[in-house]
Amino acid sequence: MSDLPPRRLLLVHAHPDDESINNGATMAKYAAEGAQVTLVTCTLGEEGEVIPTDLAHLAADRDDTLGRHRIGELADAMRELGVTDHRFLGGPGRYRDSGMMGVVQNENPDCFWRADLDEAAGHLVDVIREIRPQVLVAYDPDGGYGHPDHIQAHRVAMRAAELAEAEGFGIEKIYWNCVPRSVIEEGFAALQAAGKALLSSEGGPFEGIASPDDVPGVVDDAQVTAAIDGTGYGERKAAAMRAHVTQIAVDGPFFALSNDLGQPLFAAEYYTLVRGTAGAEREDDLFAGVRG
Repeated sequence: MSDLPPRRLLLVHAHPDDESINNGATMAKYAAEGAQVTLVTCTLGEEGEVIPTDLAHLAADRDDTLGRHRIGELADAMRELGVTDHRFLGGPGRYRDSGMMGVVQNENPDCFWRADLDEAAGHLVDVIREIRPQVLVAYDPDGGYGHPDHIQAHRVAMRAAELAEAEGFGIEKIYWNCVPRSVIEEGFAALQAAGKALLSSEGGPFEGIASPDDVPGVVDDAQVTAAIDGTGYGERKAAAMRAHVTQIAVDGPFFALSNDLGQPLFAAEYYTLVRGTAGAEREDDLFAGVRG
């Protein structure tokens, strides 16, 4: 224990790129401040759609080499964020991307959706036992938007926290990712103001503009208990998102996924505390009140 950094943050995500979109500024901030930031990614994201046409051959229905490629993208993203400890649950490729809910890939016995919960959680307990995080960041029970791997990542994170506590390695604070509704409304107002300049028909980068309903984890403002001001780390977050070149296209304060619909890129990131004691009514530090 004496050799561990005084602040230790563990984040659990379903696929490479989820971490940069949801928590890139938070991760960069705490890494820059000397905290131990550990990312555990549950799959390689093998079933993702590929944006660049020259990389389309990587897709699951062609060469099926996207997962290996995304290992490199994740490593590049972590360099941009200054995060040196990033791992795959059970090792790279242990659990395959399950695809969207209701598709045939959900039936693959090797997919994450089909993983035995205690076995998968056991791999995460190994990490918890090693790094002793005081703070865990995970998804809400719906995984933000109902993706099976996100839902399973939530279940695994929460079960691992329970198992670790039974071993005497309790995590002091657990947060779920979220986005306050007012922030979404402001972000999309900025998108609408940019208007035609963002659309490819006018020489812009995107085919259209996404709907606020396309953003995962939107909650009423009252449910938000922590806000991390990542203003000084917005460029690092954007650079990490750009590193996921097969999945994300970034243009200034906006980005798009494979649907080519623009949405806001937020430097501030938001959380709901679901276990532990809040350091304030609206925290600005995930470690507020942590004993050590």
